Amino acid sequence: MGQTTVKFIHADKTLDLVGETHNKDDLKKAILTTKADIVIDFTNAAVVYENTKNIILAGAHPIIGTSGLLPKQIQEFQNLCAEKNLGGIIAPNFCIGALLMMRFAEKAAQYFPESEIIETHHENKLDAPSATAIKTAELISSARKKQPSAKKIHETLAGARGAVKDQIPIHALRLPGFLAKQEVIFGHLGGNLVISHETIDRNAFMPGILLACKKVLSLKKLVYGLETFL
Repeated sequence: MGQTTVKFIHADKTLDLVGETHNKDDLKKAILTTKADIVIDFTNAAVVYENTKNIILAGAHPIIGTSGLLPKQIQEFQNLCAEKNLGGIIAPNFCIGALLMMRFAEKAAQYFPESEIIETHHENKLDAPSATAIKTAELISSARKKQPSAKKIHETLAGARGAVKDQIPIHALRLPGFLAKQEVIFGHLGGNLVISHETIDRNAFMPGILLACKKVLSLKKLVYGLETFL
């Protein structure tokens, strides 16, 4: 993702790439040296918390595409950005198609309370479930007009029904041959509705990343989710 982002920023005449960092670099020092206005993070769950904190403390606008931040950590960064009057974006997904999938699922939840999420990613994705799946579950939960019926199901193998977020089972698959795919399945009497999106190339994320770069400078707070700008 980082390498693809670098190529697209170079190609955008309105943006100027002032630096690149790697996992052994001093991120805060690099930000202060380059005087970067915006810093984009595509690393991994093990380091995203420290990276995000260093970006904010260095006075740059964070655009975080790395999943793995906990809700309390996101709130911590929102409070820190508010104190510094600094805009930032934490986005579970930058793909416009995936954002629309999430929006459509949010709309469908007003009519169908029973739903489950299946998310599939490449075998090297370390965290599960994905931030996109968690965000989708949050959107569905907030949009529901009726709660799903309570079910008592015996799992002959623990975890067979997946993880549960806001009464929504999430099933995470990690397989070679995939990049990113998510299905949101709504069941209702006599039928079902499936809202699905699959990303087959990292280029699909680039319009969203460029949009984030052009929006973040006008923000005075940290927002969670790029769908804010749809």
